[in-house]
Amino acid sequence: MTFEAADRVDSVPPSGIRRFFELAEEMDDIISLGVGEPDFSAPWAAREAAIASLERGQTSYTANRGKRELRERIADYEAATHNLQYDPDEEILVTAGASEGLDLAFRALLNPGDSIAIAQPCYVSYVPGATFAGIDVIDVPTRAEDEFKLTREVLESSGAAEADALVYCYPNNPTGATMTAEEMASVAAFCRENDLLVFADEIYADLTYEHDHTSIATLPGMRERTVVFNGFSKAFAMTGFRLGYAMAPPEAIEAMNRIHQYSMLSAPTTAQHAAIEALDNCRDEVTDMAAQYDRRRKYVLTRFEEMGLDCFPAAGAFYAFPECPWDDAGEFAESLLQEKRVAVVPGTAFGEGGSGHLRVSYATGLDDLKEAMARIESFLN
Repeated sequence: MTFEAADRVDSVPPSGIRRFFELAEEMDDIISLGVGEPDFSAPWAAREAAIASLERGQTSYTANRGKRELRERIADYEAATHNLQYDPDEEILVTAGASEGLDLAFRALLNPGDSIAIAQPCYVSYVPGATFAGIDVIDVPTRAEDEFKLTREVLESSGAAEADALVYCYPNNPTGATMTAEEMASVAAFCRENDLLVFADEIYADLTYEHDHTSIATLPGMRERTVVFNGFSKAFAMTGFRLGYAMAPPEAIEAMNRIHQYSMLSAPTTAQHAAIEALDNCRDEVTDMAAQYDRRRKYVLTRFEEMGLDCFPAAGAFYAFPECPWDDAGEFAESLLQEKRVAVVPGTAFGEGGSGHLRVSYATGLDDLKEAMARIESFLN
């Protein structure tokens, strides 16, 4: 007998992002606008805290739910920054990245054969994660004319009312779209009316530039049906630490922790020490990084306008999502990479809702951004 992938695994294609990264790795003089992670290093104080914890020999497992002092800091941080109120003992679970939290929610809170509505284009792990858990996917394609916001109209037309849960990410990866409080209230009303659970990926919450971020869990009747996911990868530039957290009512956290304690035991101990320091003393760095991203965002949007590329005014995360001038965005991205050594990602890598667009990350230095924009303009001409 030989090993074969299980049917549910075999049905999931390889990530569309990886192909372009692999092509880029074989080339010289590449400027990558395809990577979805900060170009900044983690704050120095957080790194020092990680080193100090190792030097003190603090290398044992922590509690399954994470160190209590970290959960306390998370509760204080979320209350102060996003008006979210969660009990650190019963309603917060520290995970190995926000992605683990989402995987736990899919498996712990839904049953095989249940259905989940997924706002698209979306982060590449949502659909595979649902598939691995045996959950049926209902695609909810957001529209360029709505600036890729989630609206009641697209929820209704896609059949999301028949789903058991809804998952979305705002500020959005890959589009950079954001939702105002009024727009989020419309989504909340739809979820209440149709009795949907909500999995709200808010990993980019602190990278909202033109208005305050509104968490759906702060809206009437939503806290009890929502799991909020966040972490340290994006705003704190701590991607390699692999640390996130989920916030939800006690019964949801208990169910998620039931899987977490067997599959992961606990999130990385060293990373938890770094995160405590980050929340205590590194918030100014987060503000500074967000200001730099905003400056780059405005530059990239201005340059696309000068090139004649249609691009809605993305106001969050660190992505722009221009319309592709060619019929085939994959062919455009590959040709741009081969001819001009600039890596972008075709929107179809993030689901059919991304068709006809390109994800361009501005999480890179301004000098490289200027050179990349010049190369793209030369390619278009």
